[in-house]
Amino acid sequence: MARVYLEHVNKIFDGGVKAVQDLTLEIQDQEFMVLVGPSGCGKSTTLRMIAGLEEISSGTITIGDRVVNNVLPKDRDIAMVFQNYALYPHMTAYENMAFGLKLRKLPKAEIDQRVREAAAILDIEPYLDRRPKALSGGQRQRVALGRAIVRKPAVFLFDEPLSNLDAKMRVQMRTEIAKLHRRLNTTMIYVTHDQIEAMTMGDRICVMEGGREQQTDRPLELYDNPANSFVAGFIGTPPTNFFRGKIECDSDVFSFVHHSLRLPLKGNWQDALSSHVGKEVLFGVRPENLGSEAAEHDSEAVHLTARVELLEPMGATTYVYMNTGDPELCIGLCNPYRKLQAGEEATFALSLKKAHFFDVESGVRLA
Repeated sequence: MARVYLEHVNKIFDGGVKAVQDLTLEIQDQEFMVLVGPSGCGKSTTLRMIAGLEEISSGTITIGDRVVNNVLPKDRDIAMVFQNYALYPHMTAYENMAFGLKLRKLPKAEIDQRVREAAAILDIEPYLDRRPKALSGGQRQRVALGRAIVRKPAVFLFDEPLSNLDAKMRVQMRTEIAKLHRRLNTTMIYVTHDQIEAMTMGDRICVMEGGREQQTDRPLELYDNPANSFVAGFIGTPPTNFFRGKIECDSDVFSFVHHSLRLPLKGNWQDALSSHVGKEVLFGVRPENLGSEAAEHDSEAVHLTARVELLEPMGATTYVYMNTGDPELCIGLCNPYRKLQAGEEATFALSLKKAHFFDVESGVRLA
């Protein structure tokens, strides 16, 4: 068990490429922390620095009560699960799981006990005599997990371990890893570009972009209170709809104006946006706050009329893509039994209760 602390960590590659910039992040003992962001945001580099596979350019990494900047990977008391499984093809599943323990010269009986305990946890006991080529992708991933479990490390590191699996197996394996965390009660740091994985697995999520931390918080807090427009757009499926427009004030009545769309702003909105009158801002609203049953019953909702471009029936919900009068497309979520057709004009209720305004230049949330 261990707390992991990164303090002002930077990674600059040859040529001056800044992969990670001034990252300070604390992962509590027994916490499941997810690093999420688009490709190239620095999340995998951060994980590799924690593992010792990449040297840091500056800053401090602490695991437990020990600074590990100059500690070899094998001495950091960590275990890493890779995207490509990294199994030895000439070894059986049992031998792959036991290999690291043999290098540490543990007694044969203890090795056997650890391997079989891990196999029982992961439900791969029938496959211990098979080589990797005779295993499915999910079974190989379980063997890779088992190889990490037998080491009984202080920290588990996962580098996009599910990206090679099909959609159904990814759902199953992310559930298994979450159960594994609860069973082992150990610290886990998990890297993914899939925000659904992040939302469903993490105790907390660190959203990264451009090598920098954008926001770190619990999943629903990120969803409901994004710190900036990047987090608002990255977290959530379908993503947040954004409208760029101006804040206007006429006879002490505040409005957000985007082409023909005019949203009256009341109460706390006026206090939060008073310094932006006459300026451009970014307005963000999630699909479920546009066209949903809750929005339709909101007495303060504004109604938006637009042409339906595309319908995506998903069973319990239908995603409606609308043309708002410019190249920007707005995604609506509506009652699946409401009869709509592509090309027709439709009116949808837009609720401001969970909407957000962002500064155009910095992206920072204004209210």
